[in-house]
Amino acid sequence: MRKAILCLGTNIGNRLENLKGAIEALSLLIDTELVKASAIYETEPFETPDEQQNFYNCCVMIETELSPEMLMGACLGIEAKMGRLRPYKNSPRIIDIDIILIENETRNDEALTLPHPRFLERVFVMVPLLDIFPNGNAFGIDFKKSLSSLDTSGINKVGEL
Repeated sequence: MRKAILCLGTNIGNRLENLKGAIEALSLLIDTELVKASAIYETEPFETPDEQQNFYNCCVMIETELSPEMLMGACLGIEAKMGRLRPYKNSPRIIDIDIILIENETRNDEALTLPHPRFLERVFVMVPLLDIFPNGNAFGIDFKKSLSSLDTSGINKVGEL
């Protein structure tokens, strides 16, 4: 089994229940096990074209036998089942599940780029990631340096899962 890091976000409806529901669905995937979850953090919407409610974000570590493509398909399926719509880029979302890292996996193709191409620019990914990797190093990627150069004043811990 390989470890993978997923980032979850939501800014529609009951944000806490949305995160819990998505994590429950992830834990039910075949050949997949939830290893660890970060705390939940609230952040302002990032690069949105309109006014939106703040996001709740968290990261989870899973162990899985699923291929990266199968994992991505499963994440998209969970999003669809929970009611995710994509009327325009960066629209409000009931749930968003991004694959950030998969242990020993790098790729850059049409379907999937790993590590996630912008995770080192996103406080809402790296702060929860510190809960899982307190040393600031995830699968050989030193993200603590990148995080130290960003403004973290807009992210607030709101609870635990």
